Amino acid sequence: MQTIYADGIANIILIDGVLRLDLVNITQIENEKPNVRPAGAVAMSLQGLIRTHGQLSQVIDKLVADGILKKGDAPAALDAVSADAAAANA
Repeated sequence: MQTIYADGIANIILIDGVLRLDLVNITQIENEKPNVRPAGAVAMSLQGLIRTHGQLSQVIDKLVADGILKKGDAPAALDAVSADAAAANA
């Protein structure tokens, strides 16, 4: 199995019931805007997305309960990647 590290998701698209998530890495931050490069992609069914959401929610809840994370925490650079992706998909 191959391990891919990703800083975030740049694009999400649904085609014929298959969800595709384009993974990106932040290479540097200039003027508070991240420069990203593709890291890979994940394709999954909608049922897989729902299962993944549930699993990720459980992990986040555990990290919050353990005091490792606060709900709503996200590095500013990732917020900018998400905003750029949302604008591109609008």
